[in-house]
Amino acid sequence: MPELPEVEAERRRLEPAMRGASITRVLLRRKDLRRPFPPGFASRIEGRRVRAVERRGKYLLVRLSSGDTLLMHLGMSGSFHIARAKSGRDAPGKHDHVIFELSNGAVVTFNDPRRFGVMDLIGPPRAASRGADGGDRGLEALGPEPLAAAFDAAALAAACAGKRAALKVTLLDQRTVAGLGNIYTSEALHRAGLSPRRRSSTIATAGGRPRTSAARLTAAIKATLNDAIARRERAYRGGRFRVYERDGEPCRRRGCGGTIRRITQAGRSTFYCPRCQL
Repeated sequence: MPELPEVEAERRRLEPAMRGASITRVLLRRKDLRRPFPPGFASRIEGRRVRAVERRGKYLLVRLSSGDTLLMHLGMSGSFHIARAKSGRDAPGKHDHVIFELSNGAVVTFNDPRRFGVMDLIGPPRAASRGADGGDRGLEALGPEPLAAAFDAAALAAACAGKRAALKVTLLDQRTVAGLGNIYTSEALHRAGLSPRRRSSTIATAGGRPRTSAARLTAAIKATLNDAIARRERAYRGGRFRVYERDGEPCRRRGCGGTIRRITQAGRSTFYCPRCQL
């Protein structure tokens, strides 16, 4: 499942290709992805200029000159291909579901073999409140962006104060921090030396102020995400993970000597070192 680094990588690829250009044609090669496209989807996009390509958590937001926002979620297998109109590219493939032709000659194709992705078109009053999952947890409910200055030890401690849930489970809640998923939560907890099983409230004082563990974890989250963005393709394919999918292997922390274990939390696999993550 793509997490913040993968979505941010897609945003950085899309922005130079789309920003400032008009969408001249939208080709829908099926009626739905995870759910149907909204009524008038193509007609509301065609002829509109792209003002910005943004990211909020795991969502991509394409701001249009009409005031509408094209909201996209990659699902489990979604990705974009960017080509030039005259590049001689082959005909669309089986899993090329949405094609955007732009005034600058770029052709942006959304490919999604498993069709868990979502595309929605939302007007200004709804753009801040509705999420791509179609549920109650929209953009308005998302927690702070982990790479933003506003996300610091104090913010994390305040979100965890008084919570009995396991620390990893709390971090996966998008209301705590936006964009974290199973992979990079496990990685950040190992970097911070904190057990995924410890109670969330332990990183805050009784009054909700941050302990040193909150500062370590905040710094680890930022470092983990920045590293993953910098080497995103290799990291996403499992090339340099500290603990993720390394159960049974020696811990990579120098001098630790522990062995990575796999447990299940909230229905998801957690990987950690029981010796150095306390």
